[in-house]
Amino acid sequence: MTASRRSELPSARRVVVKVGSSSISGDNAVKIGPIVAALAAAHGRGTEVVLVSSGAIATGMPYLELTSRPTDLATQQAAAAVGQNVLIYRYLSALREFSIVAGQVLLTAGDLENRTPRLNARRAMERLLGLRIIPIVNENDTVATHEIRFGDNDRLAALVAKLIRADALVLLSDIDSLYTAPPDQPGATPIDTVGWGEDLTGFEFGSVVVNSVGTGGAATKVSAARVAAASGIGAMVTHADLLPQALAGKHVGTWFVPNPAPPESTLTGVLRMTAPAAATGQAG
Repeated sequence: MTASRRSELPSARRVVVKVGSSSISGDNAVKIGPIVAALAAAHGRGTEVVLVSSGAIATGMPYLELTSRPTDLATQQAAAAVGQNVLIYRYLSALREFSIVAGQVLLTAGDLENRTPRLNARRAMERLLGLRIIPIVNENDTVATHEIRFGDNDRLAALVAKLIRADALVLLSDIDSLYTAPPDQPGATPIDTVGWGEDLTGFEFGSVVVNSVGTGGAATKVSAARVAAASGIGAMVTHADLLPQALAGKHVGTWFVPNPAPPESTLTGVLRMTAPAAATGQAG
């Protein structure tokens, strides 16, 4: 059932979890284990789990002897080609402890904008879930170009949640919740709940933040959460370390209340509505 409140996450039939590059690359690669353990616990309760994971480019960077994220598309593609294999291997190794198999699903914006590949992607993920296999989704950085990229994997996660008719979306970050302003600023306070249709113009989430390994930030998470909520999917933003509590229905993070009467809209319309004017941000 659709999770209209945090407490309903444990009983959700299908949940999409998105993790960013900064949470699982470099020194934080060790966090893959706890993240997988939380997914395995939800899987064990009968929840169908889809993981949207960034990190291919960041994971590949050391193998290309790069100390910072490359800015040219060809090197990004090369890093992703190397890093995606390593990233999936790390997930598979961690899941082996729980006797859970994962399947890799790589998508481009064109895959979800066009009907035939969109239906193929949905059918593949539905079959994986039916077989109790966890799909691990990432943007296909090796072949995607600037013109067709999603822009960030928060947006991709929201679109995947809509594609497979998920009941909830959990966006993992490096802060415990969203704040009314950057959390290092005086007076910034955590946002507990965002009601359906609530006006957020008085809050300062900043623009897309690019760090040394990935992209994203509070602004993209707000945008993705609101896309999911508009489609009737409850969404949460919280710290990657709090994933076990989030999936257990504990009171953590920022919760976006879903639209109680979502319109019947096409995924193509959502994709066009949420795509940046110039998709130069990299999901990786």
